Amino acid sequence: MNDIIPPPPAASLTLIDIGINLGHDSYDSDRDAVIARAETSGVVQMMVTGASVEGTEKAIQLARSLPGRLFATAGVHPHHAAELTADSLSALEEFARQPEVVAAGECGLDYFRDFSPRPVQQEAFHRQLELAARVRKPVFLHQRDAHEDFLAILKEHRQTLIGGVTHCFTGTVHELHAYLELGFAIGITGWICDERRGGHLLPLMPAIPADRLLLETDGPYLLPRDLRPKPASRRNEPAYLPHIAAVVARARGESVETLARSSTAATRRLFGLPAI
Repeated sequence: MNDIIPPPPAASLTLIDIGINLGHDSYDSDRDAVIARAETSGVVQMMVTGASVEGTEKAIQLARSLPGRLFATAGVHPHHAAELTADSLSALEEFARQPEVVAAGECGLDYFRDFSPRPVQQEAFHRQLELAARVRKPVFLHQRDAHEDFLAILKEHRQTLIGGVTHCFTGTVHELHAYLELGFAIGITGWICDERRGGHLLPLMPAIPADRLLLETDGPYLLPRDLRPKPASRRNEPAYLPHIAAVVARARGESVETLARSSTAATRRLFGLPAI
């Protein structure tokens, strides 16, 4: 079990984690406790990421177990792009049409790992953007080391899309403004808490409009590096979202309460989540 730090003094924070891989097997032994800790920390709603057809089905099952609190995305991560056949795309679209699914994705391009060939990633990305347009749901986007191709494909489809978020943004000021100009929201994770590789994000935070800045953990990945005391486990979870929010708010020169209100409102507006 993780050593969970207590929530910040602002115990009345209402936060939404827009990207949590809650179906990951690292949560199998204590998933209910993870959800309970999230609620205690002020994380009242979570979007469970679907990164494969199988993972999407599991995300939907989890969302159905806690209606109004858990929601799902339906997509195939670029790592799994080679798995997106005609049959699996049809199954994915059926999943994407379910009421628990609030976004199409995680989809995009990842040239850092290249687990699927780049042309295959690009084809899968095109097909999922077309799917998002058909089902009229926002897109949950992934990009790593592939900005130019990613941006070109997004521009090709932008007029048919109703919006979306560039999940786990870790890019440059140039990339940030490119995505903002296309009208997308920006998802910020605990990457910003890593002084080795995320420090460049801090001065970018004031440039993100309040109504397009969303918060996420991307757990079990990206445990905030600056947590004190340092957790015994490397596993990230939604209970750490208030810490990420505090770092982002400080970089923006605003209170964490102000950031919580704006990010929660923006998330509910983009994905159609109910207020609870």
